[in-house]
Amino acid sequence: MESGRILVADDDREIVKAIAILLEQEGYEVCRAYDGMQALELISQGGIQLVLIDVMMPKLDGLSAVMKIRERQNIPIIVLSAKSEETDKILGLSIGADDYVAKPYNPGELAARVKSHLRRYTSLGDIHAIGQGDIRNGRLLYRTQEHVLYADGEPVRLTATETKIVELFMRSPGRIFPAEEIYRRVWEEEAFAAENTVMVHIRRIREKIELNPKEPEYLKVVWGIGYKIEKKENFC
Repeated sequence: MESGRILVADDDREIVKAIAILLEQEGYEVCRAYDGMQALELISQGGIQLVLIDVMMPKLDGLSAVMKIRERQNIPIIVLSAKSEETDKILGLSIGADDYVAKPYNPGELAARVKSHLRRYTSLGDIHAIGQGDIRNGRLLYRTQEHVLYADGEPVRLTATETKIVELFMRSPGRIFPAEEIYRRVWEEEAFAAENTVMVHIRRIREKIELNPKEPEYLKVVWGIGYKIEKKENFC
């Protein structure tokens, strides 16, 4: 059985109830919210490890709630919405969500995604078992024991998903990773139409580590192949 405290936020009480039953059967503790403000209040009390949140809710919509959560928290966020268009998915990921599940959802898939994101949040996966010690690349420093990236000596606020992407690149500077490989290694599932999801996360990381995100010095796209982090000289 799994463990973890999950917040489910949706104004449809029947949907909240159904998801809660599903997750409780998996061994998770479930907190329930029926609008965006209530969700933020529960998160502020601490202890929430993952958020499942609907887009359309009263008082404060889900996307606005995601932005407010990201101001203080790096916990995994999965957006639930009846909107399945790619533009809505990209918007949700762009503002800080880790994943997007369209309604009607498959219960088994939803449970698997929750498990995957919680595992990444709590342990950051097998990539961290590759080796120990700090990794320096130019003005970037990744401390593997802390799972924290520093840029110019300042810690960079990354989500668990972003952290895993960063470590993948930092361990192999100069290597080009296709989007499908990044998705398989970070999300730990087979890649299906992964390009947009990976692209949005890369863009968010650039905004946090690059001096000029529009002309990236480190995190670069290799057109038609994938992404890489440029290998830089290290200065003492």
